[in-house]
Amino acid sequence: MGESLPSITVLALSILIGYLLGALPFADLISRRYGVDIFSVGTGLAGTSNVRRSVGRKPAIAVMLGDIGKGALAVVVSRYLGVTGVWALLPAIAAILGHWKSVFSGFRGGDGNAILGGILIALFAWFGVMAVLIAILVSAGGQRLPYSSLLNIIAGYLTIAALTISFNSDLPLALGAGGLCALVLARAIYGHIKRRPAGNWEEEFEESDGTPEPPPLNP
Repeated sequence: MGESLPSITVLALSILIGYLLGALPFADLISRRYGVDIFSVGTGLAGTSNVRRSVGRKPAIAVMLGDIGKGALAVVVSRYLGVTGVWALLPAIAAILGHWKSVFSGFRGGDGNAILGGILIALFAWFGVMAVLIAILVSAGGQRLPYSSLLNIIAGYLTIAALTISFNSDLPLALGAGGLCALVLARAIYGHIKRRPAGNWEEEFEESDGTPEPPPLNP
């Protein structure tokens, strides 16, 4: 499995690069090109969903691809440096932290669904692609459900777990990836609770996933 312990220097470098890649503020930069401060509208999160609602669909697609790409690149670069196996989870975590608390945008960011998808693709190749596709289908098919944006994380990971077990693949890496998914899921749940102190989750999810969107500024 190639899980030899990398040197501390290489591991630290990969973690730093992972954080900086994760911190690339695509949502913020792209939204500002359209005259929108993404942190001041909608949910205040720098992510695909908020950009889609507050800026437009085309900018949201660009943000999604950018976030997926930076997550995948964080893992690819770490492997190029010699960080393999479960050790690659460390720069992956750093990338997620960078996305949450970007040094380039005042330590603000998004929940991390898209960057998590990129990380899973880089870690698991075709298994990761399948997981992301399943997550997208769950999100698209359950837009009228109040919890669809959380269910897609669970569906994506269950796909990884099922494929890993079925093909007798890297179980430790799959378990570690489960930890990454749990982190992103916990962050999303905390954010929803914080934005809805009265506990009215259904209203927020309906606004974000279920009800017709207001016309975008730039379709």
